[in-house]
Amino acid sequence: MKTILVPFYDDDIAQSALATSWLVAERFSSYVEALFVMRPPQIFDGEGIALAGSYMTQLKDEERRLAESAHKRFQSAIESRGVPVVEVGTPCEGVSAGWRETEGLEGQVIGDYGRLFDLIVIGRNFGQPWIDWSVMCEAALFETGRPVLVAASETPASIGDRIVVAWNGSTETARCIALSMPFLLQAESVEVLTVEGWQVPGPGGDQVAAHLQRNGIKAIGKNVDSGSRSVGEAILDEAKEFNADLIVKGAYTHSRLRQLVFGGATRHLLHNTPIPLFMAH
Repeated sequence: MKTILVPFYDDDIAQSALATSWLVAERFSSYVEALFVMRPPQIFDGEGIALAGSYMTQLKDEERRLAESAHKRFQSAIESRGVPVVEVGTPCEGVSAGWRETEGLEGQVIGDYGRLFDLIVIGRNFGQPWIDWSVMCEAALFETGRPVLVAASETPASIGDRIVVAWNGSTETARCIALSMPFLLQAESVEVLTVEGWQVPGPGGDQVAAHLQRNGIKAIGKNVDSGSRSVGEAILDEAKEFNADLIVKGAYTHSRLRQLVFGGATRHLLHNTPIPLFMAH
């Protein structure tokens, strides 16, 4: 987790994502890059309609103003922490940071550029009305091949000390566990949680815990009955009981329609989790 990408805008939700990324960076001595994506004017207008030159200029000026406003917020954040600004390839001990601005569609830019990073941290539901958060999160999950950490609304006191792994036997969750190993190896305690009726054919939670133990991870397995609760509710209830500060969950679909990744347990966790959510596909 040496390089972290944070899509960044001038709002408190993006600020929370940046604050969450600092917690990760302090754990792994990482480089954190804040990314501001400027939409080209034609995106606002729609295809096939010509815009007056003065209006095009106005739109570009507004995007520049938003970029400058976001950059000021970023500058204030790094100055308050004393984080040095460096190029990604510059050797640096401890936490370091960088800023990048580029033009394009958020989903496409993050899907392409995010492939360079070890982790992508995204704030939950950006406050800006023109930012499609679900598209951005989906692109990060499905187009980068990298894990995504969805920040909670409020910055936690810690991240990765006590981890709940939401295990359902799937290949997506197995891959997510592999990508989260840097966190799991440093955790004080890990609970591999299975929910009755949620499993697909595959190894059980106790088997996963045993293999994690072989890696020196303090892991236990636990199986719960959701009862009248949804799977997502059961996972969050157990995470609260375990006093977890991170949930690890694979992102997968029940359908060929990829956008349905935000259905079921995944959707519930994304919209309701009070702690960071580590996901991978």
